[in-house]
Amino acid sequence: MKRMGILGILLVALVGVSACVPGRAKQTTTVNATTTGQQLTDLKTALDSGAMSQQEYDKKRKEILKE
Repeated sequence: MKRMGILGILLVALVGVSACVPGRAKQTTTVNATTTGQQLTDLKTALDSGAMSQQEYDKKRKEILKE
């Protein structure tokens, strides 16, 4: 019985330590829920505010509409 208790403690300790091993990155997922309409609206806002040129706007607009 003592043996099973010690093995149980060691197992729990090993599982805890294995989660802390350097180099193991957490896996994350990013979901882009922006609609095409919202992207175009944001793009137009950037153009109107002077954050981008007409040429940049036209290029990016074509890219968005191709998606």
